[in-house]
Amino acid sequence: MAVEVVTSALVPPSEPTPRGALWLSNLDLAARNGYTPTVYFFRRPDDGFCGGGGGDFFSADVLRAALAAALVPFYPFAGRLGAGPDGRAEVDCNAEGALFVVARSAAALDDVFEGFAPSEAMRDMFVPAYESAGPGAPLLLLQVTFFRCGGVALGTAMHHFVIDGRSAFNFIRTWAGIARGDAGAAVAPSLDRTPLRARPQPAVLFDHTHEYGGGRRTAAAAAGGSSKQEYASAILRVSGAQAAALRARAGAVSTFRALVAHVWRCACAARALAPDAESRLYTMVDMRARLCPPLPEAFFGNAVARTSASARVGDLLGGPLGFGARRLRAATGHGDEYARSLVDYLEAADPAALPRGGLPGTDLRVISWLGMPSYDADFGWGEPALLAPALMYYPGFVYLLNCPGKEGGVAVAAALEPERMERFKELFFEELATLV
Repeated sequence: MAVEVVTSALVPPSEPTPRGALWLSNLDLAARNGYTPTVYFFRRPDDGFCGGGGGDFFSADVLRAALAAALVPFYPFAGRLGAGPDGRAEVDCNAEGALFVVARSAAALDDVFEGFAPSEAMRDMFVPAYESAGPGAPLLLLQVTFFRCGGVALGTAMHHFVIDGRSAFNFIRTWAGIARGDAGAAVAPSLDRTPLRARPQPAVLFDHTHEYGGGRRTAAAAAGGSSKQEYASAILRVSGAQAAALRARAGAVSTFRALVAHVWRCACAARALAPDAESRLYTMVDMRARLCPPLPEAFFGNAVARTSASARVGDLLGGPLGFGARRLRAATGHGDEYARSLVDYLEAADPAALPRGGLPGTDLRVISWLGMPSYDADFGWGEPALLAPALMYYPGFVYLLNCPGKEGGVAVAAALEPERMERFKELFFEELATLV
């Protein structure tokens, strides 16, 4: 399923914007030094439109003009990755623009949509190609792909040094709102990162070594992730009723904790781990509302902290679902002091030495988009039929996703060792079948 590029151009802000360097916090520089590729799929409204980029459906001109307008408040996205006199990475706010690509595919949307799973092939098809994420690299790359006789894919690649998930979705919500003529949907970003500076007298009060160095890592991680690990991926859907039943079985906990505990157990069983093996689950906590004073919800940058929980495999599989959920509660209940401790810890760390690669075969890394405005992406032709990561990174990587609509469904995008994926899917759905 080849994709043909029709146009490719830089889109600068539509108005003059501030120039100069934007400081990146320790939390920014602790993020993965690269892009986060995602893809949205949109079905064509049933209005008789059938074309490969023509007509008014997902007008490239409308999207391009709205992008230029959105880059005025979100002007760091129009800049480039730079470096200060001390070599520390920063954003060069030079208004060079974001890359905007229009492409077309001879495939129909359903050829890709049904059974979609993140992979390098999907990333290469729907996300603009990028050779390097280093100095001089653009920070925002976008591609609109028109399918044969209906449907569109919107691929995005945003540099992780600049944004976390909530920041990314706030940008998309603003761009979409401008495109459909709804100025009230725009989110004015808060660009002030100074609340995340290290304290004059550092005070590291927590152990951050598991998450940010010194913990268990694969050889690939120790080498900076240079060794590619093969994986199989899948998107597994959970209905609203199933999610409610999972929460009840786990002890009236949140959807996040119940679903992650379920994934954790299924992954350990599918991997046939020994009962006395230790499994560690890494995740992220959004610290915006937990800081004192809190950051604005529209804070534009990385405001997430890694944390983790560990357990014996025998305890996870032999105990109730609530056991894993309770382990997660202890790991995700951190507040201001944890975040301040982490920022101080990172002040003395070498960003190049932070672990950014794969995981041991016992562990998982979970990124949750639950509760984020991920489907607030109506550009004037309806909300997405699906939003998903375009790529997974290594075995053990998991995303929790919202599902479209109001039924309360959620989805799990999971990557595991190729020989373990089918058993993982069997266990995942077997347990759900016993709930409702």
